[in-house]
Amino acid sequence: MTRLTAPIPPTDWTDAEIRAALRDIFDAAVASAEPGAAVLRHLPEKPKGRCVVVGAGKAAVAMAVALDKAWPDVDLSGVVVTRHGQGAPAGRIEVLEAAHPRPDAGSEMAGRRMLAAVQGLTADDLVVALMSGGGSSLMVVPADGMTLADKQAVYNTLLHSGANIVEMNAVRKHLSAIKGGRLAQAAHPARVVTLAISDIPGDDPAAIASGPTVADSGTLAEVRDILARYRMELPAGALAVLAGDPQTPKSLAAHNSVTVIAAPSLALEAAAKAATKLGLTPLILGDAIEGESRQAGIVMAGIARSVHLNGLPVRAPAILLSGGETTVTIGPDKPGRGGRNTEFLLGFAIAMAGEADVFALAGDSDGIDGTEDAAGAIVTPDTLARAREKNLNPRALLVAHDSYSLFAGIGDLVHTGPTGTNVNDIRAILITRGGLAAE
Repeated sequence: MTRLTAPIPPTDWTDAEIRAALRDIFDAAVASAEPGAAVLRHLPEKPKGRCVVVGAGKAAVAMAVALDKAWPDVDLSGVVVTRHGQGAPAGRIEVLEAAHPRPDAGSEMAGRRMLAAVQGLTADDLVVALMSGGGSSLMVVPADGMTLADKQAVYNTLLHSGANIVEMNAVRKHLSAIKGGRLAQAAHPARVVTLAISDIPGDDPAAIASGPTVADSGTLAEVRDILARYRMELPAGALAVLAGDPQTPKSLAAHNSVTVIAAPSLALEAAAKAATKLGLTPLILGDAIEGESRQAGIVMAGIARSVHLNGLPVRAPAILLSGGETTVTIGPDKPGRGGRNTEFLLGFAIAMAGEADVFALAGDSDGIDGTEDAAGAIVTPDTLARAREKNLNPRALLVAHDSYSLFAGIGDLVHTGPTGTNVNDIRAILITRGGLAAE
């Protein structure tokens, strides 16, 4: 990959140099959330007794490895779960693999193994819970009366509902025997220290991996409102659980603690620092952008056009940075390939309509956009023209939720491989020069 090796003014960058700058900025954001280093910065006091490690998420393995190496003199054991194909040895901590974004038998096994691991502990023991994005599906224990098939049906409904991640997790907590504080409840009287990498807008630890070690303030009334608002139809087993008035723990032991050790806001700050070094003026628009992906792309295109033509809200050469988790609402027709980042970018490209001097990269910090093999993609002023040369119809592909096919067809997907962390999406829109109104 091309890298910028000289302080060339952004206004004089070639297409290859612009792509390299975008990738450098994205990589800086991801690197700032490296799980192992984050864990080492927030190690708790060592226990008098045993340390049991539990964890779930895309960063669980790297976090577990760091903890195991840091505490060779502690009686330590445990189990963590990550996505299929991303497991690796973690010393004394067992690593399991399960499915994402829909749970499988491995997910249920992982959840039950974690509940078993925290049984029979004493007040001298310590549970360290390592939680990160993806944990909700990687670790499941159906509530009494539900089956794994019921849980899978619930997840399918949630993923296609248009509900945001906080709303989806609220439903999951009330249909689980491990989420919403129940894992910490099972570990009592041991102290539970949670180290979390946030992929949630607002960094609410109760929502990360559906908060298995955090007291839940949500109510059943709120869950019912979410189900009604999005017209969700749940399997009979799930409806029976909700009819039984399930209550999540509203408080947990005072000696428990939760620390968010990496978050989208910190990743965007790292991206801004990298952009400044390249001669760009960064503007962070927010780390909790939500809504439909394609609509978010249209909104961001409007801001980029204002920068390009009017120098507002920042003068070019500049980069607009944002994070969060947008949504792709799938209709009844079978969708094509793509995730929320490529759908965002296709909506953005169509709205920009080939306007010069505006480029963009959007990618999932975990390296996997939706269920595809790419983190995201890059948009350039000639994206639409090059797509049409390949007989790809941008608008038709957007309607079909087939954004991946367009960017694959023109060779503009961004591949990082699994990064081992997850602080949600990183979006960078680069405006190399301003128009007449901005001069």
